[in-house]
Amino acid sequence: MRAARARPPERPAGHAWSALSPAARTVPPGAAAPLSPPSPHSPASESAAPGPACGGPCAPTCGSGSCRCARTPICGRSWPPWPAAATLCCRPASRRDSKPSSRCRPRRSSPCRPPPARTFLPSTSPRGRPTDTLHVDAVISKIEHTFAQFPHERATMDDMGRVAKACGCPLYWKGPLFCSAGGERTGSVSVHKFVAMWRKILHNCHDDAAKFLHLLMNPGCNYLVQEDFVPFLQDVVNTHPGLAFLKEASEFHSRYITTVIQRIFYTVNRSWSGRITCAELRRSTFLQNVALLEEEADINQLTEYFSYEHFYVIYCKFWELDTDHDLLIDSQDLARHNDHAVSTKMIERIFSGAVTRGRKVQKEGKISYADFVWFLLSEEDKRTPTSIEYWFRCMDLDGDGALSMFELEYFYEEQCRRLDSMAIEALPFEDCLCQMLDLVKPQNDGKITLRDLKRCKLANVFFDTFFNIEKYLDHEQKEQVSLLRDSESEGPELSDWEKYAAEEYDILVAEEAAAEPWEDGYEAELSPVEQKLSSLRSPLAQRPFFEAPSALGAVDLYEYACEDDDLPPS
Repeated sequence: MRAARARPPERPAGHAWSALSPAARTVPPGAAAPLSPPSPHSPASESAAPGPACGGPCAPTCGSGSCRCARTPICGRSWPPWPAAATLCCRPASRRDSKPSSRCRPRRSSPCRPPPARTFLPSTSPRGRPTDTLHVDAVISKIEHTFAQFPHERATMDDMGRVAKACGCPLYWKGPLFCSAGGERTGSVSVHKFVAMWRKILHNCHDDAAKFLHLLMNPGCNYLVQEDFVPFLQDVVNTHPGLAFLKEASEFHSRYITTVIQRIFYTVNRSWSGRITCAELRRSTFLQNVALLEEEADINQLTEYFSYEHFYVIYCKFWELDTDHDLLIDSQDLARHNDHAVSTKMIERIFSGAVTRGRKVQKEGKISYADFVWFLLSEEDKRTPTSIEYWFRCMDLDGDGALSMFELEYFYEEQCRRLDSMAIEALPFEDCLCQMLDLVKPQNDGKITLRDLKRCKLANVFFDTFFNIEKYLDHEQKEQVSLLRDSESEGPELSDWEKYAAEEYDILVAEEAAAEPWEDGYEAELSPVEQKLSSLRSPLAQRPFFEAPSALGAVDLYEYACEDDDLPPS
């Protein structure tokens, strides 16, 4: 009989709920699993060394080789014209001239008022374009009017939704606004302290990306790390109507928050640095998704970051592999994913540290739940830029930024052995190599770079050929024309990850429903925990939109400690 497993609560639309013991609600101290998302080195193929200084008029500030002013052999470009107000004649004065000619003297111009400073700001200013003073005063006046409606002109966390709208911000900025003004320490924020904080932000940060980063980041930093998102996401868990059923299952709050944080860094942190900059935040769709939290009551419609169904699938997949339930898995555990579909050599590369972060975890030969989130997202959707970089780093054995024929043959050898064990004739490596070169069409003969794979529309077929036997056989059954048609389809097509998550969620729900006992006329005796969770099975509980949340930031991102009886099987 198949062993039952514990799962986070499903959406309460008539689905079964996993029974949780009282021990599941307590986290023993001292057994926390570190959260460490992967951050390998950037690929060498996409870096460029700076050139020498040009030696032109801007040489003191040049030095990068990308000058726009030199007429030297290095740059090869002409100097821009000198300003008219400082034009000098280059013809030397005649000896008989007792004083310089008017043509040789600087041309005098009447003093004029310089234009506003914002006209000299580049279009890509790190903190956006400045805001007019009149606009700032109008916003501050609106905020003061909103605070005047609160007792003693102090706003609690329940009031911050109205304050956020007065600031012109999306509703779910209320948590960061409250914490940035010091409300987390005192429980409320005075109008004077909040106005001083928001006025400073308006003067220094001129677009939503700069404002949001300033609200979440630690003082003295200009980037966001993973822990900075915890208070913001805890407020989303506490107050979003689509997560109301999760409020009673507090032991899953940290799991959900960790999953969302990993998905944020997986999509937004394109530099793999573990630090989200303002430019990365501005280029992403994260802030648009935050704004949609206010408009969309069904959290599962926000599939890019916040979907609870996607979290449910990821966590259940990890739970099946984590047999000792310490929220750490080794290479043997990960190899069991999808019936050993991923090759052993690729599993070894994942545990070598090519795409994981955390020396302690690597030394112990295990990866955390956060690392598994990156693995599953990359394994089930190999078309995204991050997943292509993920698998490229794993296949690049020597780290030279290119995949050589030796590296491709190294991974293909195991595929041939596995095909032979299945009584399937494997394609010789030379023939397979010709197919892959025709598929990718690399710019340089003899090697495949990361840029080549990103330009190729069938990168998933390339990767599955070398380390995923199940998907390789699926691709072999399809014609290349149909593969191209799938990759070039227009319109709001679901991504490979969204298709996978939807299918797996339906399967998990069906398995959970099949595990429920038949109605025999006798009411089963429920434990206190089961009685408390039984109310979660009804449709979304009718709760007020604003409720007093627990202290923001109370969730420790690293608190994953649990014993074997934690989250018991249903």
